[in-house]
Amino acid sequence: MTVNAGAIPPGHWTQDKAVGGGRIVGEGCHFVDLLRHLAGTPIARAHAVALGRHQALQVTNDKATLTLEFEDGSVGVIHYLANGDRSFPKERLEIFCAGRVLQLDNFRTLRGWGWKGFRKLGLWRQDKGQSACAAAFVAAVKQGQPSPIPPAEIFEVSRVSIELQQILQA
Repeated sequence: MTVNAGAIPPGHWTQDKAVGGGRIVGEGCHFVDLLRHLAGTPIARAHAVALGRHQALQVTNDKATLTLEFEDGSVGVIHYLANGDRSFPKERLEIFCAGRVLQLDNFRTLRGWGWKGFRKLGLWRQDKGQSACAAAFVAAVKQGQPSPIPPAEIFEVSRVSIELQQILQA
């Protein structure tokens, strides 16, 4: 997963450890959650490397590579970057499995290689799934059903995201 998140000034509330918790906890967590969902298995280990630590003015650590190792042996990598150009796409997901590849650009264009009968799907508008997620939650509450995302998975992603942010702030 590559995220061209854009720069936020060091004084912004999201960068304040006590208020916003940092960008990995505030936004990067969604990409940890996405990779956890796609892997379909718990995160066994997580590691973070801040980019630009050698720069004297680097105080926010909002440029990082996050590596997630899953219990089934899958590996997910998130390049969360705040130093890219605005004209470059914001989010790109690439999945390599079983000799095939899927590439999703900005949650609008899905391309496939090695998938019989599928090459490309485009949407008119970006769809990150927030509406469907909220609707599934409301329906579960109304019908007395369990949460669409198991609480243990929510806590796992939250814990891992906090741990990753702490590694970056160390």
